[in-house]
Amino acid sequence: MFITFEGGEGAGKSTQIRLLAARLEALGRKVCLTREPGGAPEAEALRELLIHGGTDRWSPEAEALLNYAARDAHLRQTIRPALARGEVVLCDRFMDSTRAYQAYAGGADMGLVDALERAILGPTRPHLTLVFDLDPALGLARAQARGGADRFERKGLAFHERLREGFIAIAAADKKRCVRLDASRSIDAIAAEIASIVEVRL
Repeated sequence: MFITFEGGEGAGKSTQIRLLAARLEALGRKVCLTREPGGAPEAEALRELLIHGGTDRWSPEAEALLNYAARDAHLRQTIRPALARGEVVLCDRFMDSTRAYQAYAGGADMGLVDALERAILGPTRPHLTLVFDLDPALGLARAQARGGADRFERKGLAFHERLREGFIAIAAADKKRCVRLDASRSIDAIAAEIASIVEVRL
C-alpha cells in the first residue's frame, strides 16, 4: 500500500508519518518511510537545489521540472522496489505537492504538471492521501519556530493561502483517494483518526 501525507508548512505531517510508521511496524508490517523532494541519492541532491536560495531562484515551471526529476529517481530507486517487496510505503509529500505548490500557488501551467504526472508516475499512484489542513498563518508560525526557514516557507502568507486552497481543491476532486484532516487538533487526536482510516484501508 502506498500512502502519502500532504499539506502546507507546519501542519504536522512529519510527526504523524513517524507515528503511523511505528504503529504499523508494531503490527508486524514492513514499512518504507520516505520523503519528497528526496528519498533517493539523486533526489536528495535535487532537494538541496529546491529548498535553498532566494525565493525567486526558480520559476514555478522550473520547480515542477526539478521535482519531477527527483520523483523519477525516487520512484525507480525507492518506491517501486518497496511496493514490489510488499511493504507499506509512507511518503511525506508526493505528486499533490507539485500540483499545489507550483500550479495552484505558484501559477505554473497545470497542463505541464498533468503531462509530467502522466509521463513519470504512470500507474504508480497513492492508494491513500492524507491532506493536513491548517490555517497558513498558524502553520508558518510553527515552521518558523523550528528555525532556518527554507525558500518555500519564506514565500509569504498570500502564497500559502493559495497553497491551502490548492490542497483543499485536490482533496475535494478525489474523495476516493484523499482524506482531509483538521490539523489544528492535538497530535493524539490526529494520530487516532489516521490509525482508524488506515486500518479500514489495509
